[in-house]
Amino acid sequence: MTEVAPIQRFDRTVGITYSGAETAESSLKALRVYQTVKGGPAEEVAPPDGVKKYWSRHALADWLRERLAEDIPTIIGLDHALSFPMRYYEVHRLPPDWSAFLTDFRAHWPTDRPHTYVDFVRDGITGRGAERMGDPSWLRLTDEAVRAAKSVFQFSGHGSVAKATHAGLPWLDHIRGACPTVHIWPFDGWTIPTGTSAIVEVRPAMWKGLYDQAARTSAQHRAFTSASWLRDADMDGRMSEALSPELPPSVAACAQLEGWILQETGRNARSVRSTGIPPSGG
Repeated sequence: MTEVAPIQRFDRTVGITYSGAETAESSLKALRVYQTVKGGPAEEVAPPDGVKKYWSRHALADWLRERLAEDIPTIIGLDHALSFPMRYYEVHRLPPDWSAFLTDFRAHWPTDRPHTYVDFVRDGITGRGAERMGDPSWLRLTDEAVRAAKSVFQFSGHGSVAKATHAGLPWLDHIRGACPTVHIWPFDGWTIPTGTSAIVEVRPAMWKGLYDQAARTSAQHRAFTSASWLRDADMDGRMSEALSPELPPSVAACAQLEGWILQETGRNARSVRSTGIPPSGG
């Protein structure tokens, strides 16, 4: 029997190493973008001419909006969390609605405003962050399942994504509002319609060692790795499997509110408690 070749879903893959440093307008050396086009090599994308030497979060959001407006099926891997643990929703009495969560978070953590550091909101200098704090002991189910993941409220230590997450979520809300057809996985559903562009959460540390680092910096290589893995997984069929993890119904339902880190099939259900109830704390 002839083996059927996998169907490639995306013509472009984008890997982003995000940074929550400084302000939305700051030129950030750690904020890196790589892309592949039609199965080609992952190449670094520089910020537009005349902007700044390195990407700023604002400039990146503008660039993503432009790419998502193009008729090119694209999958974008962001290495920060796209939502918070169920415990956060419970403690702050928020409805189980991810779209409402984004709006509420942006109102309390306006890190997309000019001259606004994440720490300014944490310290009460601006915004209303004190009304929407979390505890480092709070984990999403996907954080429990992925060894490389940390709590979205752990602001220090190797592998921490808390600052990047708190800086990136308001921009995700911007992008979602400007690009209503983009599919943010799995919040908009586990199945991404054919021909649709998508944003997924990734942790390039899971794919450490798969690609030679060459002369790239650590931040560059993480973005390179994400773009390369998304390309390779899309071309060989692993992408379809990763986008359809075999999870207990309760876990799958919780993940559509908390988010899920894209990963190899077979690892998805490992170490995830079948109850779907995250640990309490704080």
